[in-house]
Amino acid sequence: MNPDNSSLPEPGPDCADYAICARSLVKRYKNAADPALNNLSLDVRQGEFFGLLGPNGAGKTTAISILTGLFPPDSGTARIMGMIFRESEHEIKQILGLVPQNIGLYDKLTARENLTFFGKLCGISGKKLTERIEQGLEFARLTDHARQPVATFSTGMKRRLNLAVGLINDPQVLVLDEPCVGIDAQSRNLIHEQLTAINQRGTTILYTTHYMEEAQELCTRIGIIDNGRLVEEGPPAALLQQSGMYNLEELFLHLTGKELRDS
Repeated sequence: MNPDNSSLPEPGPDCADYAICARSLVKRYKNAADPALNNLSLDVRQGEFFGLLGPNGAGKTTAISILTGLFPPDSGTARIMGMIFRESEHEIKQILGLVPQNIGLYDKLTARENLTFFGKLCGISGKKLTERIEQGLEFARLTDHARQPVATFSTGMKRRLNLAVGLINDPQVLVLDEPCVGIDAQSRNLIHEQLTAINQRGTTILYTTHYMEEAQELCTRIGIIDNGRLVEEGPPAALLQQSGMYNLEELFLHLTGKELRDS
């Protein structure tokens, strides 16, 4: 257990076998005492449902931001389906979906108008856009609320629409940063069922969450990140068996400690 990231191979042909392949990512923020990412290496296989877990400030959101091209690392390389953003940004955006932790919707627009706007940003138009919008509304169970402004929605409705927006381009790789924060049990259950179905159809999913039960239920493999480094990874059942621990929360606290990480 506790794999040493420094032993992973450098970027090369091996990365072509993975949907997401990161090597030795380093990111420092101004005035921060420690790097947000400290030589982080990570592989997510094609078709995998991979959970990225970590306490507050561990580097999860920074890793997600780099992997989805929101900003570059200070050093290291990240590839999506073998491609890197500085060479193939347009191609990557055609196959990548992102659902951010902060709901990225326009409150004054309706559900339909939000899907239309983001669909056009992805370069979708005409009949295909119309079909994707209807699919998105049905996916989010918002067909009957399609003409309502998002400002009138509950948090669960917004989260479901946020997910539908991330799927508007029918991505091969879907990255979700805590998509179930603050929602009702029914919306969470629906999102879980839909993500499982999407993954079973072949979409690779990278998923961050603070809910250990959620990760244990959904993910085929998990990685635990702390202090900007991957400290453990593997299938949840195998990790528990190897560690002799009862559940992921117990293993998580064993690896990252019980000290509060308020941010």
